[in-house]
Order: sequence, then C-alpha cells, then structure tokens
Amino acid sequence: MRVPWRDRHGRFLKFKAAVLVFMPIPGLVWAYWWIAGDLSGRAVNDVIHGIGSWTVRFLMLALAITPFARLLEWPRLLTVRRMVGVTAAVYASVHFLLYIVDQKFNLLTVGAEIVRRFYLTIGFVALAGLIALGVTSTDAMMRRMGKRWKQLHRLVYPIGVLALLHFFIQTKANVAEPVFVSGLFLWLMAWRLLPMAWRTWWAYFVLVPVSFTLTAGVEFAWYGLATKIDPFRLLNANWSERFFPRPAHEVAAVALVVAIVVTARRLLSRAAARGGAVRTSSP
Repeated sequence: MRVPWRDRHGRFLKFKAAVLVFMPIPGLVWAYWWIAGDLSGRAVNDVIHGIGSWTVRFLMLALAITPFARLLEWPRLLTVRRMVGVTAAVYASVHFLLYIVDQKFNLLTVGAEIVRRFYLTIGFVALAGLIALGVTSTDAMMRRMGKRWKQLHRLVYPIGVLALLHFFIQTKANVAEPVFVSGLFLWLMAWRLLPMAWRTWWAYFVLVPVSFTLTAGVEFAWYGLATKIDPFRLLNANWSERFFPRPAHEVAAVALVVAIVVTARRLLSRAAARGGAVRTSSP
C-alpha cells in the first residue's frame, strides 16, 4: 500500500509530506481551543462551524490546484490534489459527526432535522458526495471504474455549489467569508470556461473585473433574497472608501495578483529561452 508521502516508485516527496503535515493542523487547533475552554458557552457549536468553514476552504483549494498548476507551470502541485480533496471529505465527516454529538447522539432527531431543514439537507447531500469522491479516489478505483470515474468526479463542481450554499445559510448574518470564497469559486469556474486558445496573459487581466462583478453580484443576490437588508446598500458599498475592502475587492485583488504572477513568469521564461537560444547559436 502506497503511503501519501511517497510517489509510485517509493521515493520520498518533501512537498507532499509538508502538505500532509499541514492538513490536520486546523482541526487540532480547534480541538485545543475546545479542550482549553477558550470557546463560548456553546463550544460544540463553535467547533462545528469552525470545522465546516475549513471543509469549504479545503474543497476550494482542491478545485484550485489544477488551474494553479497550469497557470504557474508547477506540475508538482498536482501531486497533492487527491490529498487535499480527501482532507475536505474527512473534515466534512467530522463536521457531521460533531453535529450528531451536539444532538446528544439522537439519530432520529438528526434525520428529522436533515429532512426538515433545507440547509442541513443540502449539507448532507454535499457530505455524501464528498465521501463518494474520497472513497473512489484511489488508483484501484480509477482503474476499476474507467470512464465512469471522470463522470463521477465531475460532480465536485455541483458539490462545491451545495457546500457554498450551506456555508451561506449556516453563517447567517455576516456572510463576508462565504461571499469571498464564492467569488474565488466563480473565478475558478470562469477560468475553466475559457477556451484553451484564450488562456493568454490578457485574459487573466480581463478576469479581474469579471471576478469583481460576479462577487458583488453574489453578495447582492444573497442580501436581496435571503435577508431584509437593502441589497443596493451593499452594492454601493463596493464603491465607497468607507467600506473598503469588501469581498469583491479581495477577490479582484487575488485575481490581479494571479494575473501579474502568471504574466511575469511567462515573460521570464521567454527571456530565459531567448538567452539560451543566443548562447547556443554563439560560436
């Protein structure tokens, strides 16, 4: 059985080992705060929300690995994609188990709540999907399922949407983080929808205002549909220095940094290639 910190040939991979060491740290920190009594009077509920937030973060990281590996021309990043995805499934499972603990292990109540409450229903569907993806993420399952494996694992995108919607509803009033994460998710989806021929440096700069607009739109839609707060006030806040930075600004900043880094990297690569060609042609 191949261990996560080694490749198919048994070689030790420092990068995979470092990522593997990081994966449990957020959960251990929350466990320490719980044991140390540093949380509120509803400590279990606090940990449920904390682990749930990290579930969404790890899921978004797993979705971001392939785009960033290609953008940064860093194929080694792909070696941890499976590990990060499985970590998201593990955190989602812990999130659900803690909810069972919070309900005093009354499985009938848990089942009834899942059926009755919409945000729990979609959260449970997302959990089931993540577990299915995690269980089938092994090399043996990839060989056994063949083409069906890719079809199954494409469900990670609708699972991501369900997880984000669950995140929004569970967060309730202050949805700054769900809006920010949703904006990054939309940026990733916009990148994936770009035809290969369009994935040039200018396209990444075009995605900056696109990601800003999409993120502001998500925030506007949430407050307009799910709250009694005037959504136009939130929309106008994106243009006011008093409320800077808003989630839309933060997503646009991430998109801008990515565009600058990718462009700079490609320019340096071309300059290095030209320099190598000149040295080769010199007598």
